[in-house]
Amino acid sequence: MSVSLPDFSPAHLVVAGDVMFDRYWHGATTRISPEAPVPIVKVENDEYRAGGAGNVALNAASLGAAVSLVGLVGQDEAARLLAEKLSAGGVQCCLVDMPEHPTITKLRIVSRHQQLIRLDFENDFTSVKTSGIEERFTTLLDDANAVVFSDYGKGTLAQVAMLISAARTRGLPVVVDPKGTNFWRYRNASVITPNMGEFEAVVGVCPDEATVRERGEALREHLSLEALLITRSERGMTLLQKGQPPLDLPTHARDVFDVTGAGDTVVATLGVCLARGLDLPQATQFANAAAGIVVGKLGTAAVSRTELAGILARSDHGQKTGDSP
Repeated sequence: MSVSLPDFSPAHLVVAGDVMFDRYWHGATTRISPEAPVPIVKVENDEYRAGGAGNVALNAASLGAAVSLVGLVGQDEAARLLAEKLSAGGVQCCLVDMPEHPTITKLRIVSRHQQLIRLDFENDFTSVKTSGIEERFTTLLDDANAVVFSDYGKGTLAQVAMLISAARTRGLPVVVDPKGTNFWRYRNASVITPNMGEFEAVVGVCPDEATVRERGEALREHLSLEALLITRSERGMTLLQKGQPPLDLPTHARDVFDVTGAGDTVVATLGVCLARGLDLPQATQFANAAAGIVVGKLGTAAVSRTELAGILARSDHGQKTGDSP
């Protein structure tokens, strides 16, 4: 069946969650330090990107949707650079400044396309009153077509149950990228997207496909979800949808270079597709293809509409000629 991308420009997606500032120091490594058995990296390039919910928002905007981002940041240089990066990518920033907290920052040292170490600078927002998030979020819902929650466990979504309720009351599709083992927080969402490790941490180790499906369906029903989408790395994805047979999609990835941010790309693509009115199976097909692209890139990265259309076209051609997708 031939698959083509719709025009996503009429879609308005609201993304809410943990926003991060991803910094990369790139440089050559030619010798070992005389002070300790560690490589010396001569830093030659300082690159920064939006991470977490910011990466979700940029992925959605890269596909052509209108995107509004709600999150918490500090009052610092990282917040300023983050806002610049997001705005340049077409994202409407509705960020709440927290003077007493630094913007969550991840610094990665990279040499010869290999990450040597990651340094985290963060004081999460779990103890902070997040009323500003709730206010900004609800003001955006009247013009929204769908909502994505990007939970990295940093405290921004402490009241996620209330936010889900606000969106669902308006009849909006809600996609959640979950964190931790308390999935009850995400009850009544349209779909949640745990990876296999996150899924098994909640339901127990699944030794076979039948167990995955049985426990997945039980979890979906327990949480009153329309669907559960389990991302399974090299095994692709499994969509368990209410009243429908399971849908298994093989991965599109040919070369896995870096899985950082792949989950962001999945929920962003799902959210944009649902905002445009596509059904869950087709939205999942597009999200699976987008994930196959982004794992071939270094670090947090966005997938463009052109890239997604290209991999779908190649997949369709492969199926027609009998080649593997």
